[in-house]
Amino acid sequence: MKHFIMKYNKYLGMGVFLLMLVGGFYLIKPSHESRAIAMQYPIVLKSMNLVSLSTYNADTAQTDSTPLITASGFKLDSANPKKHRVIAISRDLKELFSFGDRVELTNAGKFNGIWFIHDLMNKKYKNKIDILINSSDPQTSLKRVVISKI
Repeated sequence: MKHFIMKYNKYLGMGVFLLMLVGGFYLIKPSHESRAIAMQYPIVLKSMNLVSLSTYNADTAQTDSTPLITASGFKLDSANPKKHRVIAISRDLKELFSFGDRVELTNAGKFNGIWFIHDLMNKKYKNKIDILINSSDPQTSLKRVVISKI
């Protein structure tokens, strides 16, 4: 009888674990959109978000009074600021990403690839990133861009 109880406790423990695992999934319950992205990009599950993308220039009309110094203190090249591949993130994304983080953009057309987080956007923006471009480049806006920490 003792052997049966020990074996029963082993299965009970596994059952409780599975129940917690499945229950935790449904408590968190990622959206259908998040699951679709995770299935498309299974390798970059570290920290990934679906965001809107826009572009900005290093000038006082689009930044603060020091356009060549980012919020992280990173100094930009005045002749070619886009060479640094800088991203500004909305403040709500600060929970997922930090200054200096290397991130990969996908579903972003010509902006696909590796970028670096060095700047913050105005607090009015949510779930959005801004790509630093040169003043001679055309402004761009995209939706459903995937940003993942690497």
